[in-house]
Amino acid sequence: MEKIYSINELKRKIHDPVVTLGVFDGVHRGHQKIIEYTRRLASEKGGNSVIITFTIHPRVLLENKTPFFITSLPHRLVLFQRLGVDYTLILPFDETLAQTDAEDFIKNILVKKLGTKHIVLGFNCHFGKNRSGNIKLVKELADKYQYEAYECPPEKYNGRIISSTNIRKAIQEGSLEDAEAMLGRPVSILGTIVKKSGRGASLGYPTANLDLHHEIRPPQGVYATKVFWKEKEYLALTNIGLRPTFSKELFSSEDETMEIETHILDFHESIYGEDLEVQFLFRIRDEIPFNSVDDLKRQIEKDKEIVLKKALSYSLLK
Repeated sequence: MEKIYSINELKRKIHDPVVTLGVFDGVHRGHQKIIEYTRRLASEKGGNSVIITFTIHPRVLLENKTPFFITSLPHRLVLFQRLGVDYTLILPFDETLAQTDAEDFIKNILVKKLGTKHIVLGFNCHFGKNRSGNIKLVKELADKYQYEAYECPPEKYNGRIISSTNIRKAIQEGSLEDAEAMLGRPVSILGTIVKKSGRGASLGYPTANLDLHHEIRPPQGVYATKVFWKEKEYLALTNIGLRPTFSKELFSSEDETMEIETHILDFHESIYGEDLEVQFLFRIRDEIPFNSVDDLKRQIEKDKEIVLKKALSYSLLK
């Protein structure tokens, strides 16, 4: 998948683009249906599949706040690539774009700049100033601007339309099975690995500490997880919590904040500063304080045994 960060980078014409548009937070089953429809149509037309998304969620600018989302932009781009998209155009969402009339967006960006002849939208996609653009408007303007419009219906789970809002709620409440069913994939986070105290390494269990860039996370606890590094999969233990075994008197105030630490099994690479994706397989236990470091280490070994045993039984090791 080729990533394009500006309309001005479109020096080479994308061949007969079939375009879809949206933030696609979570890249859930409904989004996957839209993207697959876009890919299939591009294949039928002999053209390229194109996703248009944004550098930031529109709410960040329009509401002047940074809420938590299921997937950050880097995470979404990873998922788009896995779905086999040809191009993703990432537009800077700024005041100019926010004030762009929906018809002007269609005329100037989709038609003139991209040369779009086929537009695929979800049933609830909105774009343009005051969110006035939608599938209804796109269909109404199809003859005027000489393209074909296609509407993708919603996906449902337990009789309800799948939405990013419902998935966020499920993840935050720890209902990982429901979230996974709506996502169409395991719940995952993607963050940048940052340096912390290095305590895990001193105990013999080095951890990757993740900065999630406003991605939501499951509740506090210890989880069996799987991580991806250079196209390889590794089993891991991930702790989300406050590290209650270690007191403030011994360590710095950073320990009082909620941390995401991943101990990757049989892994010895230095990956500080890299992005790491972590998939949640199942919850092992609560995060609890231990009377000693030795007690903690014994529990970690038990946790590792659980991960390896269940991973084998569910054929998670390849």
